[in-house]
Amino acid sequence: MAAPRDSLGVVEAEGNSGRRGSSGVEVVLPSDPATPAPLCPHGPTLLFVKVSQGKEEARRFYACSACRDRKDCNFFQWEDEKLSEARLAARETHNRKCQPPLSRTQCVDRYLKFIELPLSQRRFCQRCQQLLLPDDQEKHHGHQVMGDISVTQLKRPSQLLYPLENKKTNAQYLFADRSCQFLVDLLSTLGFRRVLCVGTPRLHELIRLKASSDKSNIKSLLLDIDFRYSQFYMEDSFCHYNMFNHHFFDGTAALDVCKAFLQEDNGEGVIMVTDPPFGGLVEPLAVTFKKMIAMWKEGQSQDDSHKELPIFWIFPYFFESRICQFFPSFCMLDYQVDYDNHALYKHGKTGRKQSPVRIFTNIPPNKITLPMEEGYRMVGNGTIASSAESV
Repeated sequence: MAAPRDSLGVVEAEGNSGRRGSSGVEVVLPSDPATPAPLCPHGPTLLFVKVSQGKEEARRFYACSACRDRKDCNFFQWEDEKLSEARLAARETHNRKCQPPLSRTQCVDRYLKFIELPLSQRRFCQRCQQLLLPDDQEKHHGHQVMGDISVTQLKRPSQLLYPLENKKTNAQYLFADRSCQFLVDLLSTLGFRRVLCVGTPRLHELIRLKASSDKSNIKSLLLDIDFRYSQFYMEDSFCHYNMFNHHFFDGTAALDVCKAFLQEDNGEGVIMVTDPPFGGLVEPLAVTFKKMIAMWKEGQSQDDSHKELPIFWIFPYFFESRICQFFPSFCMLDYQVDYDNHALYKHGKTGRKQSPVRIFTNIPPNKITLPMEEGYRMVGNGTIASSAESV
């Protein structure tokens, strides 16, 4: 999960604000989706408008879908602006330069070579956040390098990689073991065989670890904007992806991987679990998730058209009305999701403030049992009542 807001209060105010009658910048869902948005390094941009209370809408503009600070992505274009061929060419060149240094195929080739190395030659550069082959090591002379990278470490890349720390773009807060274990156990209990992990790298790791130890038959596919994970996974288990604009950085090949994963077994036994940035706007996320649902439905027969793709959307509780506006079948579970590397988002009394993060889902809550050892309790109708420590 990435949380681009430094202050929880700012996010909460955004979650509680109405769409109109308040000041700020709002995303505009285009009325003509056939009109392509201009591209920045993070894929298709989003259309925004700055609104002020009691005033007419201002001029509309395109900006980056992923970065909320122009220091991180300075793309800006008025909706009605006409660009010269020279500026368009310069933009295309800039976008190419901002892409990861290695292609997806190159990353896979390097990984296959890396795992064949003896343990003494397996190294990881902490400064460059890169697995090193023997020919690379001279270029990283003087860098802080870890040696003897084990297979176990390769299976837990979120513990090798430094979490991204820019809170206005994609600061990464990773599930605590407690929450991650709960999710894996719950998914298994509910009978899911495949999990589409959108922005949940630690959940993806735990699912794969359990599968490799024959404790589970669940498969997982990770979609994440952090390209560093490309070093650790084959094409069928990771796609470099921006959830704010449904953009697959590696094109149709990655899109086809995701589509095949969703449509396997006629779409049966799959669930999407997503943990978006807290400061991310609900509207573009909802549009993306509906595209995922449509992709999943392509593999369904007409007799199954009434079915819904099961989803766990992990987000702060104060966004409940906004989420349910787009997904009326969703309900909010009482379970508090917490994170390893964020002092605020902690369960119970261990953090400075109890976690506001919850699970929104279209799975009936009476099918979900929350852990009683953590203070959750059953009530007469089979649902879960809030624990004494719930927010």
